[in-house]
Amino acid sequence: MCGRAGGTDWGRGAERSRRWQRRPEARPVAAVRPGPALRLARLVTELTAPAVLVTLLMVAVGWHSAGGGVHGLAWGLLATVFAIGIPFAYIVGGVLRGRLTDHHVGVREQRRVPLLFGLASAAAGLALLAVLGAPRPVLALVGAGVAGLVVAVTVSHWWKMSIHAAVAAGAVVVLVLTFGYRLLAVAPLLAMVGWSRVRLRDHTVAQVVVGGLIGAVVAGVVFAALG
Repeated sequence: MCGRAGGTDWGRGAERSRRWQRRPEARPVAAVRPGPALRLARLVTELTAPAVLVTLLMVAVGWHSAGGGVHGLAWGLLATVFAIGIPFAYIVGGVLRGRLTDHHVGVREQRRVPLLFGLASAAAGLALLAVLGAPRPVLALVGAGVAGLVVAVTVSHWWKMSIHAAVAAGAVVVLVLTFGYRLLAVAPLLAMVGWSRVRLRDHTVAQVVVGGLIGAVVAGVVFAALG
């Protein structure tokens, strides 16, 4: 009798277990499978990070503003310190202290303070560069960065717009305005950046497209007006 009761209890438990496993909420969420595509997406994301693209852009615009001289490179590097160096150091410090999840600040709720800090640093750099008499293209580029950060702070309060895509699109626009239409050859970079962000599931297609459009418009309007 005890055996039959034990067998019955075991059978009921097994049936409950099978029913639980069939419930939709019990199924594990599919993870991003590692492979060559994922590794390429991570590489593209790191190589086209805003800190990397803005640094290269600052140096290129600074160099061009002085006719290819060292003087222009110095202006570009000084602008980079305030636009990228100080804000990125703040983000790295936040990661090391556990306040931020990663150096891309992938969690939308964590973006507000780093973006505001970056905005303050870029604005201070813009003021210093203006007082020191920096070339207009350098001032225009930092000014476009300040405007872009204002938009990013505003949008990120409600929605996780892709800053990777915004910076990449803005960089392409600035390169074309500075060096001519032959720099449209780097436009495929936008598709690579967007693909990498979606492939890593850090953004949706809509977040990438909107980020790219906003970055291109802000850079085109502000850089062209100030430069």
